[in-house]
Amino acid sequence: MPVKRLTVAKSRLRGALDGVPHEKLALALARDTVTAALLAPGVDEVWVITDDDRVAHSLGPAGARIVDDTPDEGLNPALRHGAALAGGRPVAVLTADLPALRPEELADALGQAAGADTRRYAADALGTGTVLLTAAAGTPLQPRFGPGSAQAHAATGALPLTGAWPSLRRDVDTPADLAAAARLGLGAHTAELLRAAPPVRAGG
Repeated sequence: MPVKRLTVAKSRLRGALDGVPHEKLALALARDTVTAALLAPGVDEVWVITDDDRVAHSLGPAGARIVDDTPDEGLNPALRHGAALAGGRPVAVLTADLPALRPEELADALGQAAGADTRRYAADALGTGTVLLTAAAGTPLQPRFGPGSAQAHAATGALPLTGAWPSLRRDVDTPADLAAAARLGLGAHTAELLRAAPPVRAGG
């Protein structure tokens, strides 16, 4: 799971909650995602790739293994670095902005992916981004995260995962996304911020 430095993470969410520091919201999204992932059957470990000390100090005690972003060259190099450290074991990349994630949905998606000796991906709710990318043991990860990543992953031979999984596909990039995630039911850390702040703005 990659987590950018909080000062630059989730830039389109900046100002989404009145009176809540942006970095605090970005960290809450990541912590709720980690918490849900750790509860998902079939997940052995959750590794967080980051260079942000605040992320490390929060998510490490929450149960994640912290991996330094040694390449420091962007998202996809960081993910290739993490996959290399896994030593050929099956790996899955999960985005760190899934605050409504239900462990059973992640477990179902991973179970579907486990039956294939290849790479699989789950697109986001819009169908354009990627929220989950898996690679079987010994298979190069080949991450292509960024704009249009679902199509980019398909173009490299990754196969789509086909479950509905509303909480897995509900990533949060904008205030409208956050409102949609809230309707699904947020994890404890993001929910606490929303209880303490005015409602999410409708704009994106």
